[in-house]
Amino acid sequence: MTSSPRFFRLALVLGLLSAIGPFAIDMYLPALPGIGASLQADATAVQMSLTSFFISLGASQLFYGPASDMWGRKAPLYAGMALFVAASIGCALAGNIGTLIAWRFLQGLGAGAAMTVPRAIVRDLHTGNEAARLMSLLMLVFSVSPLLAPLVGSLLTEAAGWRSIFWSVTGAGLAGLALIGLELRETRPASERARSTLGSALSAYRQLLKDPHFLGLTFIGAFGMAGFFIFLANSSFVMMDRYGLSSRQYSFAFSANALAFFAVAQLTGWLSGRFGLPRVVKGAAAGYALAMCALAAAIWAGWDHFAVLATGLFIGFGFLGLVIPTTSVLALEDHGEIAGAASALMGTLQMLCGAVLMAVVGAVGDGSALSMVKGIAASAVVVQGLSLLSLRGAPRAAP
Repeated sequence: MTSSPRFFRLALVLGLLSAIGPFAIDMYLPALPGIGASLQADATAVQMSLTSFFISLGASQLFYGPASDMWGRKAPLYAGMALFVAASIGCALAGNIGTLIAWRFLQGLGAGAAMTVPRAIVRDLHTGNEAARLMSLLMLVFSVSPLLAPLVGSLLTEAAGWRSIFWSVTGAGLAGLALIGLELRETRPASERARSTLGSALSAYRQLLKDPHFLGLTFIGAFGMAGFFIFLANSSFVMMDRYGLSSRQYSFAFSANALAFFAVAQLTGWLSGRFGLPRVVKGAAAGYALAMCALAAAIWAGWDHFAVLATGLFIGFGFLGLVIPTTSVLALEDHGEIAGAASALMGTLQMLCGAVLMAVVGAVGDGSALSMVKGIAASAVVVQGLSLLSLRGAPRAAP
């Protein structure tokens, strides 16, 4: 089954849908300094347009998960993509930073559907190592966004200004609507939807919030993603203002770290089959924490050079590429009947955790490479601690 064309086609469709929301983030990262100059806003205000997107992206998943359990997987996807398209047009026409922040909030509300429902579809169809392999393939397709979007964004900004980025994002949303209609089949039968109600959704959330195994795995992923979010919010200012990179050079530097993340993620299926998912999580978490703490120590010791920063981030985010897909699979493994709600709660907690830590680092940081890396290293240490606590003892998922 895992080698069939249908399996790879499903990974392609789900990966492209999942990438639409991040595409709206990654594409405008090189334009952040330019947006501030155009709208006469400081760095903190411009970063709020990113934070507001993450907050709504996280919160909206609490709705989309149960909705996909009650009404099927496709209907919430249609609604979310339609809202995303409308908000993207609003972003392109924004006349001040406050308006941009508001439209970005609505854009995140729409993008939440494409972040939540694909994970539930994976759980509808597969479990165990097969689910891990599909998730890693989905992430390979998903990697198109962080690998190419910053470069495309820098080229668009240079050629037509930052507003052209949001017109391009509008086109991506329309393409997503077409994919949902033409390529995606319903994986939640009507007979299963009959058991899903608002009451059952609330009951599912209560059940999940009492499950320490689910919460532990969710927060391993949350603090892992928080480290990457801190990088997202601060890297353009650090690399362009501190190290003097152009927007195009920055896009290549950003893409290199994304490449490490998604390339290593492709080893998930092989490693989990050989060692089991829990051991992969614990080993990758240890590598991530060690790499980021070593990078912070090197910069603190005076090795504040772009090459040092780029090398340390490349290694660290490579380990993180093993942490995220494996924890997602393990967290959903025991919750097939409420996969939509479980996926939603996991996504919400992870996005909100990432957004809060990103805002904290942005508020207390001084814009230096050291403050950014210290924030990432702190989140990596939490990832390591949670992996030891949540996966101690006999593994819950066999190879």
